[in-house]
Amino acid sequence: MLIIGIAGGTGSGKTTVVRKIQEQFPRGEVAVLTHDSYYFDSGNLSLEERRKKNFDHPDSIEFELMIDHVNKLKCGESIEEPIYSFITCTRAKEVKHVEPKEVLIIEGILCLTNKALRDLMDIKVFVDCDSDLRLSRVIHRDIQERGRNVEQVLKRYEETVRPSHIQFIEPTKRFADIIIPQGGQNQIAINILTNHINQTLK
Repeated sequence: MLIIGIAGGTGSGKTTVVRKIQEQFPRGEVAVLTHDSYYFDSGNLSLEERRKKNFDHPDSIEFELMIDHVNKLKCGESIEEPIYSFITCTRAKEVKHVEPKEVLIIEGILCLTNKALRDLMDIKVFVDCDSDLRLSRVIHRDIQERGRNVEQVLKRYEETVRPSHIQFIEPTKRFADIIIPQGGQNQIAINILTNHINQTLK
């Protein structure tokens, strides 16, 4: 199994990069784990308290479970990936069944912050993107998908997203084997990465 870690700031285009890589392979040949699934459940808190949670801090991720799942997939075992709702800020009762594949992509803003998880990766990628473009995408996404208004998004960006990006996410760029500027729009970089994956598999 070839394990690829794809990190980068919120709204940098990681999901687009992952999708474009998947499109280069036969359907079902690439398994994907997103660390968004592994946020700790906050069901014991009120909804207001849950929404104040800093989703851009490494302590918000249950890395131990994620690492256990990656190891199981690496050993040929299937896993049950949690499903997390950003609207309720809790884990759903349902889970997602994931089968081991030749290629496993681990995607998330913080996936290069944890050394034990990094050490499982064969290729580490950082998706880079200008902060103003990332903010624009975050505003659009959080309004459309996470039930927030513009004021809430900007407040969260100023208080947690930007400071956490500077403190935790941007520094992980130094761990990357490949940096993709311009995010999912950089088709040349994505093609180079995909070719490298194919060569490694051969």
